[in-house]
Amino acid sequence: MKTEIGITDSNRQAVAHQLAKLLADEYVLYTKTRNAHWNVEGACFYEKHKFFESQFEQLDDMIDKIAERIRSLGHYATATLKSFLELTHLTEVKEGKNDSSTYMKELLTDHESIIIHCRENIHHFANEYKDIGTSDFITGLMEDHEKMAWFLRSHLK
Repeated sequence: MKTEIGITDSNRQAVAHQLAKLLADEYVLYTKTRNAHWNVEGACFYEKHKFFESQFEQLDDMIDKIAERIRSLGHYATATLKSFLELTHLTEVKEGKNDSSTYMKELLTDHESIIIHCRENIHHFANEYKDIGTSDFITGLMEDHEKMAWFLRSHLK
C-alpha cells in the first residue's frame, strides 16, 4: 500500500537515505560502545563497565527509533553490517589501550561527529524535503547525543 503522508515520494526516498546513513553511524557507535563495555580495564573498572552499558542501551533505543522512522516513511531500514560499514562516516575502533580514557576519547569524537552531522542536516529535512517530523526527530537525537557527549567529556576532566 502506498504511503500518503504529505511528503513526495522523492523527498521520502531522500529522507530515508539520509536516515539510513544516520542509522549506520548509530550502529557503528553502538558496537564501539559495546566493545568498550566488554573490554575496559583499569581503575574503577566496574563503574566504567556500567557507564558504557548505560550508553549502549541509550544507543540501542536510538537505533530502533531511527529504523522505525524509516519504516514510517514507507521504506525499509538497512540492517546488514556490510551496508552499515558502507554508509557510515565513522571509523571502526582504532588499536589502543583498553583503558576507559582511550575508549571515552574515541566515543566522544564519534558523538560529536554525529551531533555536527545532525545539526548540519536539520534544516535540509524541514526546508528541502518538507519533512518537519524528521527535522524534529533529528533535533531530539542531536540533543540526546549532546547529553551523552557531555557525560563522556565530564569523565575525561
